[in-house]
Amino acid sequence: MTLADSPAAVIRPEGPWTHRDVAANGALFHIAEMGEGPLVLLVHGFPQYWWAWRHQLPALAEAGYRAVAMDLRGVGGSDRTPRGYDPANLALDVTGVIRSLGEPDAALVGHDLGGYLAWTAAVMRPKLIRRLVVASMPHPRRWRAAMLRDVRQTAAGSYIWGFQRPWLPERRLVADDGALVERLIRDWAGPRPPGPAGDAGVLAVENYRRAMCVPSTAHCSVEPYRWLVRSLARPDGMQFYRRMKRPVRVPTLHLHGSLDPVMRTRSAAGSGEYVEAPYRWRLFDGLGHYPHEEDPAGFTGELVHWLSDPEPDR
Repeated sequence: MTLADSPAAVIRPEGPWTHRDVAANGALFHIAEMGEGPLVLLVHGFPQYWWAWRHQLPALAEAGYRAVAMDLRGVGGSDRTPRGYDPANLALDVTGVIRSLGEPDAALVGHDLGGYLAWTAAVMRPKLIRRLVVASMPHPRRWRAAMLRDVRQTAAGSYIWGFQRPWLPERRLVADDGALVERLIRDWAGPRPPGPAGDAGVLAVENYRRAMCVPSTAHCSVEPYRWLVRSLARPDGMQFYRRMKRPVRVPTLHLHGSLDPVMRTRSAAGSGEYVEAPYRWRLFDGLGHYPHEEDPAGFTGELVHWLSDPEPDR
């Protein structure tokens, strides 16, 4: 697969999974699914799409789960709507997909922005979340405090401040066939590039570059980050962060790479103060911002073990 391939070939590649669209929260969402059993819903981060979970889908299916990876609103094969990119609405997209799949609840797994939305969904719709797994993302209130008070985290998140400019971020993301996407992923990953030998890492990066160049994707990808910053002093933002004071009351696994240059370990650690349920913190030594792709076997092993553990508070 190369940059010359059509968007459909990149967004809906053939494989052991099945592609389809589901309606939820006023939009259509593309999903890739495998297996039967309790639902595990996987939510990607920036600058990616569902393909980020290509290693976890077959492993979870083999372990006896119904594994579903979704494209967020405005990304991949999902609808690109003119509005609806605030975290509360995006979290309702996620919980809406759970309902549309006909399941009573799900184990929700989120990375980066997907992790932010997973925290949010667990607060807003706790009855729909059986277990929560968050990778490379602090709790929203922890993230806000770190971005405003920790100089090092503010510098690490400089790309978010850069997204506040109009139009220029979108143009930069799609320039030269999405070259910035590749640079961001390589800069944020640890010493091992995303993807194991044979998958070559490069293949995944090329896919992300191509997916970002689908019309309107770049704009939709940065809109959530614009809301996060611009709403800090607005009533809707203050209301959201007050709402996020409610504790998470589902068992939570928090995963983080020790070399993550985007979300510092210090920023993520301590998110357990917002969890009134079994909480487990796991730090992956030598990994960066993409532990699920940098070491898919290690990440998936930790995930499956925890999902199947009847006593997650041990």
